Amino acid sequence: MTASSWTKTFKQVKHKKADKQRQLKHNKPNPPKFGRGSKRCKICLRYGAHIRKYGLNVCRQCFREIASDLGFKKFG
Repeated sequence: MTASSWTKTFKQVKHKKADKQRQLKHNKPNPPKFGRGSKRCKICLRYGAHIRKYGLNVCRQCFREIASDLGFKKFG
């Protein structure tokens, strides 16, 4: 039972309780705890260009859209 994604094998055994538990235990990926994959923009869910300062947790593109609403001023 090989497949490219763990969800495909999970669909094949979803009616068998014991097999389903074993599939989840061994094949489900853990969420990333550090690095680029652990941080996402809370507006558009993009991974790259992330701004965490002041607890914003948005990408730079979304920050440009909401910066004036948050009280940031553009100098220059």
